[in-house]
Amino acid sequence: MKSLKLPLWLRFVLLVGVVGVVSGAGLLAYRYWTRPVTLSVAVGSIDGEAAKAMSAIATRLASNNASVRLKVVDSGTAPGAAKAFSDGKVDLAVVRGDVGDLSKAQAVVVVSHMAALVIAPPGSSIDSMDKLKGHRVGVLGGEANTKIVDVLSKEYGLDRAKVFKDVALPDARRAIQSKEVSAMLIVIPLTGKYLSLVRDIFQSGPKALPTLIPVESAGAIAEAERAYESFDVPKGTLRGAPPVPDDDVTTLRTNLYLVAGKTLGSDLVTTLTQTIMSVRRDLMHEEPIFAQITAPSTDQDAYLPLHRGAAAVYNSTTQSFMDEYGNWIYLTPMLLGGIATVLATGWKFLGIGNPATREGPLDSLYALGRQIRNVLTETELLHIEDQIDDILKTQRAKSAEGDETAVDDATLNVAAHRLESLIHDRRTTLAKRSVLVPAA
Repeated sequence: MKSLKLPLWLRFVLLVGVVGVVSGAGLLAYRYWTRPVTLSVAVGSIDGEAAKAMSAIATRLASNNASVRLKVVDSGTAPGAAKAFSDGKVDLAVVRGDVGDLSKAQAVVVVSHMAALVIAPPGSSIDSMDKLKGHRVGVLGGEANTKIVDVLSKEYGLDRAKVFKDVALPDARRAIQSKEVSAMLIVIPLTGKYLSLVRDIFQSGPKALPTLIPVESAGAIAEAERAYESFDVPKGTLRGAPPVPDDDVTTLRTNLYLVAGKTLGSDLVTTLTQTIMSVRRDLMHEEPIFAQITAPSTDQDAYLPLHRGAAAVYNSTTQSFMDEYGNWIYLTPMLLGGIATVLATGWKFLGIGNPATREGPLDSLYALGRQIRNVLTETELLHIEDQIDDILKTQRAKSAEGDETAVDDATLNVAAHRLESLIHDRRTTLAKRSVLVPAA
């Protein structure tokens, strides 16, 4: 097959085109491989703070150009967030450990700790859970606190319907002042913002101080209900001077988790966990609540099982660079070599860019053989003999100079001997013709 003889300008255009296509394909592949993954996360709280906090994390991830991004879906309440997750509408959710169906949930991080505070207003004689009988207890958060209300009612023999009453956050202060309720059950993180909210609900003076009612059976409840743990509220949490409470008070605590589904990829959750724990250090200076972001329990029998991607971070079993990319490092040169071979084969097949083949001395000698068979005069034979002599002389001169491109003497002698035989035969033929022509 003859090679295609394309003009130089066309070969240049084709080369530029091929380079452009390969570069573009490589860029697209790189952009596709490194594109950030966006995960939807459901959150919900009665005051909207959960959505704000998660939005702050999402914003920080975007500003840091993280490979994992978050799309915050405000479900309004904690039960709403848990339902959105259990229904498969979102990839992640921020849920309380005691709210909703968490059968599909695996823990990624603990976002915050939620302490259950049972508080009586200043001047109240209620100082224990047993004394709540016959009184009304307001419950902030409504549906989100259904389980803890049931647990307390069962443990202390309280008539749920007669003792506990849901109170909206804007009505909490009025309900206390009007004595519509005799105490308030609030489940909150123990941070400045939420403690200020509690102080606003329970106005107090130097001598009239609210009472934090202990949940003495917190340990027994935690044994039966694994969503809770016994926790001591530190002295002076609600107020410093005089301190409220005046000593550590035992109560219940549950966790606020960021959870993921079992089917969410391990590598993706590992990256998410590492990124959140990294931005936590930056955000905790802006909002103290982010200081509560911690690792969930890594025990095998933990209340919420740990996602395997998050476990790799907390157990320090994440893959090293060579573990993760070693195969690519070894295989990429082989792959590129194969591609280069295919391209070179195609290039050679088309004959694009191949230099024209230069005629060698042997080719010239073989061409003279064809001419000898067709000459009609002695003069032409003499001219061919001169050409043979010139070729042989040139090659011998190159050989004497050590030129590696020179044809060896043995090959030249064989070719020359063959041509001499052809010339001899052709002379004989021409001589016979010259005799026959006059005779005719």
